[in-house]
Amino acid sequence: MAEATDRTTGNNRAGGASDEPSTQQRGGNLSAGEWELEDRAALRRVVGLSTELSDITEVEYRRLRLENVVLVGVWTEGTSAQAEESLNELARLAQTAGSTVLEGFIQRRDRPDSATYVGSGKVRELAETVRATGADTVIADGELAPGQLRQLEEKLKVKVIDRTALILDIFAQHARSKEGKAQVELAQLQYLIPRLRGWGEALSRQTGGRAGGGSGGVGLRGPGETKLETDRRRISKRVAKLRREIAGMNTIRQTKRGRRVANAVPSVAIVGYTNAGKSSVLNAITGAGVLVQDELFATLDPTTRRAVTPDRREYTLTDTVGFVRHLPHQLVDAFRSTLEEAADADLLLHVVDGADAAPEEQVQAVRDVLRGIAEERDEPLPPELLVINKADVAGEVALARLGHLLPDAVVVSAQTGEGVDAVISAVAEKLPHPEVLIEALVPYTRGELVARAHTEGEVLVEEHVAAGTRLSARVHPGLANALREFCTNGAVV
Repeated sequence: MAEATDRTTGNNRAGGASDEPSTQQRGGNLSAGEWELEDRAALRRVVGLSTELSDITEVEYRRLRLENVVLVGVWTEGTSAQAEESLNELARLAQTAGSTVLEGFIQRRDRPDSATYVGSGKVRELAETVRATGADTVIADGELAPGQLRQLEEKLKVKVIDRTALILDIFAQHARSKEGKAQVELAQLQYLIPRLRGWGEALSRQTGGRAGGGSGGVGLRGPGETKLETDRRRISKRVAKLRREIAGMNTIRQTKRGRRVANAVPSVAIVGYTNAGKSSVLNAITGAGVLVQDELFATLDPTTRRAVTPDRREYTLTDTVGFVRHLPHQLVDAFRSTLEEAADADLLLHVVDGADAAPEEQVQAVRDVLRGIAEERDEPLPPELLVINKADVAGEVALARLGHLLPDAVVVSAQTGEGVDAVISAVAEKLPHPEVLIEALVPYTRGELVARAHTEGEVLVEEHVAAGTRLSARVHPGLANALREFCTNGAVV
C-alpha cells in the first residue's frame, strides 16, 4: 500500500517525462543516478519515533517504523555457517530499511515452533534482551503465520515483523516509477490480507443472531458482517484494480518490446542477486549513469539502454530487480511482468558478487526464481553468461575457487573497469546472429539501407564502387526484403 509504510519519498524518474528540474536547473553536472543517491541520503527515517497504530481506508495495520531491532532465526537445515550468513543478510536488509541492529539469535530446531516460531525458552531470552537493549522491534528470519505474530507480540510486548514484511518495506522505500509503486502496493496487500487483525468490539459493524445473549435488541440483528470482513472486501477490490493497472502497463512494455523485435534488436537482461553490482555493470558497458548504491534492492525499476557490439551490432541492456534467498512469493507475483522481461531476453547477463561468502548459493537462488517463471510459461530460459563482479575486492583465493566452480564465467570489476571489454566481447559472441545472408549492390541514393545493415545486421564485406555500395551481410528477414531488389544474384540466399 502506498500509505501503508513509513518510507522515503522521491520523484518518478523511471520512464517517460518528469516534472523534475533538469540537471542544469539544479545547478550541477550530476547524473540522474547520482541525484537519486543524494535524495536517498537526505530523506531517511527519523530516529526516535515509536511504533504506532494507523487507520487508513478502514484497514488497520502497524506502520513499519523500524529503529532498534533484534533479529531471530531458526536453523532447520544446512550448516551453521549458512544459518549465520542468512541472519547476516537479514541484518543488511534491516540496515537498508533504516534500522540499527542491536542483537541476533539463532535457534537450532527440526522445524519452527507452531505457536511462537522459536521455543518458549528462546522467547523468554528474547524478552529479556529486548528489555535490556531497549529494542522496539523484533525481526524473524522467515515468514511468520498470523498466529505466530500475535503470540510473539503478546509475549515480547514490542512490534514483531518477519523477513517478508521487511523486504516489502524496502521495496516501498525504493520504488520510483508508477509501475514499481503499483507492484509494491499489490505485494503489500497480498501479504496483508491473511494478517488483518481485529481490535476488539470496536470492529463490529452489525449484530448477528443473538449477538452475545441478545443484548443488541430488536432491529439490530443482521448478517453480522464485521469490520474485518469489510476490510478484506475493500482490499480485494483494490487488489483487482492494481492487477488491471499492472496488466495495462505490461501491455505498454510488450508494445515497446514488440518494436525492438520487429527491428531485430537483440535484448540482454542483467540479472543477479541483490547488491551484486548489476547497475554498476550496466554503467560500465553503456555509461548509463543509473543509481549505484551499496544497499540491498537499490534498483527496482528496470532501466533499458542501447549498446553496440565491437562489430557494430546494436542491442539493448536491461537492468532488472535483484533477487534474494526466499524471495517473497507476493513479490514474485507482483513483479511478474518485470521478471518476464528477463525471461523474454535473448541473453541473460548473470552478475555474481565475487566478494560474497557464498556466491554459489546466490547463483542458485537466482536460477531457482527464473526457472520457476520459465516453467509457468512453459518456455526454456535464454542462454546465460556468468559475470563474476567485484574482482577488485575479492581475494585471489576466492576468485580461484569461483573459477573452478564457474569455469565459463568472465571476471570483471565494474568499479575499476577491469574485464569490461571481455564482457562486451562475450556478449557479442553469445548474441544471436542475423539468419539471412545477402549480397547486394545498394545505390548511394539508398544509403539508409546500408546504415540499417550496420545497426541491425552483421556486415561481412563492404566495398564502395561506382554504382554504389557492395554488401555481403547477415540481416533479419525484414531488412532482407527491403534489400531484395538490390541483391546481385536476384534472390536472397
